Amino acid sequence: MKKNIKMLLLVSLTFMAACNNDESDAPAEVPVVPGSAVLTKYVALGDSFAAGYSDNALFIKGQSNAYPNILAQQFVAAGGGEFKSPLANDNIGGLLLGGNVIAGTRLYFVGQTQTPTNVPGKPTTEVTTHLTGTFGNLGVPGAKSFHLLAAGYGNVAGVATGAANPYFARFASSATTSVLADAVAQNPTFFSLFIGGNDVLAYATSGGVGKDQTGNTNPATYGGNDITDPTVFANAYNALATSLTAKGAKGVVANLPYITALPYFTTVPYNPLTAKILGSGNETVGKATIQALNAQLYGPLKQALTAFGAGDRINLLSETAANLPLLIKDESLTNLSAQLTAAFTPTLGAQTAAFYGTVFGQARQAKATDLVVLTTRADIGTAPTAANSGLGIAPPAPLDKFGITYPLQDKHVLVPTEIAEVKKATDAYNVTIESVAKAKDLAFVDTKATLTQLSSGGIRFGNFVMSSSFATGGAFSLDGVHPSARGYALIANIFVDAINAKYGSTLRHVDLATYPIQYPQVIQ
Repeated sequence: MKKNIKMLLLVSLTFMAACNNDESDAPAEVPVVPGSAVLTKYVALGDSFAAGYSDNALFIKGQSNAYPNILAQQFVAAGGGEFKSPLANDNIGGLLLGGNVIAGTRLYFVGQTQTPTNVPGKPTTEVTTHLTGTFGNLGVPGAKSFHLLAAGYGNVAGVATGAANPYFARFASSATTSVLADAVAQNPTFFSLFIGGNDVLAYATSGGVGKDQTGNTNPATYGGNDITDPTVFANAYNALATSLTAKGAKGVVANLPYITALPYFTTVPYNPLTAKILGSGNETVGKATIQALNAQLYGPLKQALTAFGAGDRINLLSETAANLPLLIKDESLTNLSAQLTAAFTPTLGAQTAAFYGTVFGQARQAKATDLVVLTTRADIGTAPTAANSGLGIAPPAPLDKFGITYPLQDKHVLVPTEIAEVKKATDAYNVTIESVAKAKDLAFVDTKATLTQLSSGGIRFGNFVMSSSFATGGAFSLDGVHPSARGYALIANIFVDAINAKYGSTLRHVDLATYPIQYPQVIQ
C-alpha cells in the first residue's frame, strides 16, 4: 500500500511539473551560455514595437518593458553588456515641439465605464531637448523600412514639415545621421531587426486612405499612409542586414504578422446596431425605427439599385435580426451616383436627388469580410460634420446618422480590396525577410504565427490564457495595435527561442505573469 502511495505521489509530482510549463525560466541546472552568439554589444533596430510604444504613447514604464530591453536583461547572464534606451521624460506620454503638443498622452481605462481615455496632464517630453550619448535601443515609432536608411531622419528642423521623425530627433547622434548609421557606429556584436509593420500599418489604420505604391520605387513620392513597394522594402531590408553583418555581427530578425488580425481591426463588428459597442453608447435600432428606415430610405435605395443590377448592395433591415449591418461607402464599387440621381429626381426634386445620388452612389451594407476600425465606434450613430462627411458639408436629417442613414466613409472601414492589398504587400515583405535571414545565417522569428495563435484561441501559460481580444486578452494595449507589457514579454520570449535554436545559446524566458496587461492612471 505504501509503495502504491509513493508511486502515486511520484506520478502526481511529475504531472504537476509537466503542467507547470508556464513560460518561466529554464531549469536552474542548465547554465546560461551564449552559444555561438556574442552578446556583449547589442543594438535593436525597429519601429514603435522596438521602442516600447504602448497605449498610444511612448513613456518611461512602457519603454522599460519593451522587448529589446527585456532581451538585454536576459543577455546579461550570457555576457551581455550595457543597454540604454532614449527614455521619455515622464509616464504620461506624449510629445512637445517648441512647447506645443504634437502627440497626446497615453490611454488608460476610466472607472466603471472602462472607456479608454487620455491620462490628464500635458506632456513634458520636448523634442528639441536633445539626449546625449549612444543608445542600444534604436526603435523609432512611425519608422518604415526605408526610413532607417534615411540621412536626416532625426533632424529637428525637419520635424514640423514631416521630413524627420520627432522620436529619432531626440536622440540622433547628429542632424545628418541615419538610424542605421547610429547602429553601425556602435560596432554591435549582436542585433535585432523587426521592421516593416509601418510599411502597411498607416494605410490600414486610416481605413485605406492612402495608395498602394506597388510599382513605384521612389519612396520620396509616397504619402504618409501609402503602402511601400515590395522592391523598395527588399532593397532597404537587404541594405540593413548587409551593413549590420558586415563586421561579423550575428542577429535575429522577425517577419510581419497580418496586421488586420490586430484588435484595432477586429473589435468593432460589422453589424453592431443592436449591440453595445465598448466605448460608446447603445446603438439599438428599434422596430419602429427599422420600419421607418425601410420605408423612407432602404426600400427606395433597394428598388433603384435593383433596376441598375446592383440590388445586392442594400437589403431591407430585418425587424427580428439580432444584429443589423452598418451602412458604408465602398470606393471599389462602380459609382452609380448619376443613375440614382435620375431615379430619385421625380420624387425628390433635382437638387435633393443629386445629393442622394452623391451620398449613396457607392454605398452598401457592411459584411463579415469588412473590417471596421477601432476608432469608428465613436462615430457610429453620430451626426456627420462638414469635416468628416466626405462632402465638405454637414448632411441634413434624415441623413444624419453615421452607419445608419449616412454611409461610414473610407477612413472608417477596410473593405476586402484594401485588405487584399495589405496582405499582398505583407506576404512580399515576409518573403524578403525570410530569404535575408537564410542568406545572412540569422535567427528567424515567426511573429506571424504568434499573432495567429493569439487571434485563434490564444496562448496558454500557467493558469492564464493570452489572446488578441481588445483590452481583456492581455496581449495588446488600449490603442489596439501595440502590445501590452505582457505582450512585449511574449515577444521577448519568442525571440529568445529563435536565438537559442540558431546559436545554441540557453537564454531564459521571462515569467509572463509578472508583466501587467494594463497600466493604471498613475504609474508609481
